[in-house]
Amino acid sequence: MGKIIAVANQKGGVGKTTTAVNLSACVASMGKKVLIVDIDPQGNTTGGLGVSARNLKYTIYDVLVNDIPAKDAVADAPYFSMHILASDISLAGAEIELVGVEKREFLLKNALNSIKDNYDFIFIDSPPSLGIITLNGLVAADAVIVPIQCEYYALEGVAQLSNTISMVKKALNPSLDIEGVVMTMFDGRTNLSLQVVEEVKKHFGKKVYRSLIPRNVRLSEAPSFGEPIIVFDRTASGAAAYTELAKEFIEKNS
Repeated sequence: MGKIIAVANQKGGVGKTTTAVNLSACVASMGKKVLIVDIDPQGNTTGGLGVSARNLKYTIYDVLVNDIPAKDAVADAPYFSMHILASDISLAGAEIELVGVEKREFLLKNALNSIKDNYDFIFIDSPPSLGIITLNGLVAADAVIVPIQCEYYALEGVAQLSNTISMVKKALNPSLDIEGVVMTMFDGRTNLSLQVVEEVKKHFGKKVYRSLIPRNVRLSEAPSFGEPIIVFDRTASGAAAYTELAKEFIEKNS
């Protein structure tokens, strides 16, 4: 049975989509069956894997709003036999369209339950806000990976996210837990990055992954080519970092 992991942080610009795309691709490259679910209306995960939602019959919007079975909306991603439930801007209207729907927080969970046995891991890329769509991701997930950037305001929003996870755990998903914390945009030349890592370790302890994701130009260029970093430039420091993170992730789940 596949484990469902939400990649979430209510603060934007922390490397959430970068982590969702590259961790899932690296895990898939190691022979695991992977589905990535893009529930961000910006569709950056979809584009970052070289998929055009315009060319698909159905997207995650149709699954959540039009009751299309998830298996009918799953599409092939171009890399490592990955599959994707793609997103586009139409999902932005779903918040309003789902207002009157009964048990709307469970729509994604119910949809993924029908296909989770087909995969080793299902990764959900969430929007950087707490609305009904993000809530669907947290209710569907078995655990959460939290990307935190190595910058001054790193812990801003972490308390907020911790409260949200506690709230969801209490009211909607008792088994939800933090899978791990990924430190992103790390610059080993600065004291600030080192201090932030130490601060986050005090807060989350062993939940913090050993693998640190560096600031890396190639990593930021890859999405515009619709390629994960290990396809775009396997020699980049970002590729090495996400490969190590994937190994660590698989080790923890074996």
